[in-house]
Amino acid sequence: MKLALKHIASALLCLQALVFSNLTHAQNSDGFVDLIDGVSLNGWNIVGNASWVIGNGLVEGNKPNGFLVSIKSYQNFIIRAEFWAESNTNSGIFIRCQDPNKISAANCYEVNIWDTRPEQAYATGAIVDVAKVDPVPKAGGRWNTMEIVANGSHFKVSLNGEVSVADGQDSKFAKGPIALQSAGGVVKFKKVQVKEL
Repeated sequence: MKLALKHIASALLCLQALVFSNLTHAQNSDGFVDLIDGVSLNGWNIVGNASWVIGNGLVEGNKPNGFLVSIKSYQNFIIRAEFWAESNTNSGIFIRCQDPNKISAANCYEVNIWDTRPEQAYATGAIVDVAKVDPVPKAGGRWNTMEIVANGSHFKVSLNGEVSVADGQDSKFAKGPIALQSAGGVVKFKKVQVKEL
């Protein structure tokens, strides 16, 4: 009898965890799923030494160098992200990462958040080594909305409603996790949503 009660209790705990997990990443009416809840890092792994602060509906990275890496992988999707960065912040949203423990522009697509990047063609809004920006948008010191579309080998980035800040083609990476970067300066994310295509 005691063994049966233990199994029932264990099954209930698993069911509760599953229900809670689905609630925190439930699909919205527009088909997007919230990846950041602002109170926990459910659905994310921490890679590197960055300091991530969670609270008040935000996730803030303020010490380099590291990433929040989604547990789930994505293939074709739209990401909507609201972020705040200082003008000299080095950050980005990495997509289709091939190794969730070693994130870099060599094994992911990096959508940059870095107004003062030395090579300005790949500054904020660009997809590093895939799609340049011209003119370079400035995001520092204010809240911004970025939309990233990855559909097969085609990529588009929009910033604050500007259509196609960057537009490019590449077929190196077909699927992988999403990663949020903290590599210098303060970056805050108050919304990161994904809609699979």
